[in-house]
Amino acid sequence: MLANPSTRPYYLPAPQGSWHRVRPQRFTIVQIVLVGLPLLGGCTRQRAAMPDRSSAAAPALSGPTDSLIPSGPLGAAIQRGRALLVATRESLPDHVGNGLRCTSCHLDAGRRQAFGSWVGVYARYPQYRARSATVETIEYRVNDCFRRSMNGKPLALDGAEMRDIVAYLWFLSRDLPIAPPPAGNRLQQWAALTADTAAGAAVYATTCVKCHGLDGQGTAVAPPLWGPKSYNVGAGMTRVRTAAAFIRENMPFDQPGTLTDQQAFDVAAQVSAHPRPDFPDKINDWPNGDAPPDVAYPTLAARRKSPAAPARAHAP
Repeated sequence: MLANPSTRPYYLPAPQGSWHRVRPQRFTIVQIVLVGLPLLGGCTRQRAAMPDRSSAAAPALSGPTDSLIPSGPLGAAIQRGRALLVATRESLPDHVGNGLRCTSCHLDAGRRQAFGSWVGVYARYPQYRARSATVETIEYRVNDCFRRSMNGKPLALDGAEMRDIVAYLWFLSRDLPIAPPPAGNRLQQWAALTADTAAGAAVYATTCVKCHGLDGQGTAVAPPLWGPKSYNVGAGMTRVRTAAAFIRENMPFDQPGTLTDQQAFDVAAQVSAHPRPDFPDKINDWPNGDAPPDVAYPTLAARRKSPAAPARAHAP
């Protein structure tokens, strides 16, 4: 069984930009009881001004329809895989160490046509990834999310759970060509922006707080964004540019795309500035010394490249 996440060490950014370990604190966690809700979901400010819920206003979904799920054992595996990803905490408690589900980041069961979509992902693996400096399989990538975003333990590569999850990811890539990831760096657009965490706090207070709570520990309709029940420091969402891209395209959950680039960047920096669980293996990330500029922790390779430089968090 996993250790109680509330007793794990977590990282807190120091004023100078360095990261240091602080003693764990206990938070009051509101249990998340709804299935398939977003990582950074927002509510509208007043119920009287709820947005249009018609199909024209709904986020665009992609991928094959459920009517294409085959009958028999393969179809059953696809449906079980989706169920595991939507109800991850409840279905795999020994492998999840926080208050998230896989669909906290991959919205609408991975079908939302935005940053975080699973549609087409299966067709892009195996692929080389600089963070591990190795050619990763889709199973490797799934387990990386369990270790980092779910702050938990990896699945057995030959187990039924992994098999069914991969079956669902395969289904979402039905009829798509096998191809490498698109060329270019879609996070580069954020390089020209400067984060303002005070402005981000204001965006959070008006857009995010009703779903995620004043203390960021989540509510009955959205998961925690920081603290012991959130994703750990090794998760991709701790990168400010990654979080900004996710927020810009997906948030608020019922009004995606309504924040400006600057607002998304500011609130991403504000969320990332809070403490969260540690990930000890982070020190081995980007072993070739090619970490992106917004990685929030030092690595061994970075220290080898600049041995005289103090360990610092990279600027957003």
